[in-house]
Amino acid sequence: MPRKPYRHKLLLDEGLYVRKALPRTNSHHDIKHIKHDLGKGGISDKEVYDIAVKNKRIVVTYNIEDFKKIAKKSSNSGVIGISQGILPDQLDKKLNALLSRNAPKSLYGKYTSLNEV
Repeated sequence: MPRKPYRHKLLLDEGLYVRKALPRTNSHHDIKHIKHDLGKGGISDKEVYDIAVKNKRIVVTYNIEDFKKIAKKSSNSGVIGISQGILPDQLDKKLNALLSRNAPKSLYGKYTSLNEV
């Protein structure tokens, strides 16, 4: 019997598209948006990361430089960095592909660049 695909838990940073703009990824994974779903817009990067750690979610962000520095601080979270200007459809395809080929928790405790996928 085929194994059920793993549903990664993601936390979209404030500047990202709403999760409904990523239909493929949203249907296969558990996504929350820091502003639109959790109502935490305007908080610091550290606070976003702390929420991700507490909820065991991977942060998806444009803010590569700041999050890259804190990505390895916890094995209960990780960071996926994306480049500015990526269109929702491109982001949806690339993000879903990355998540689909990674095992549970393999993206935790590190920074992963979606640009290199």
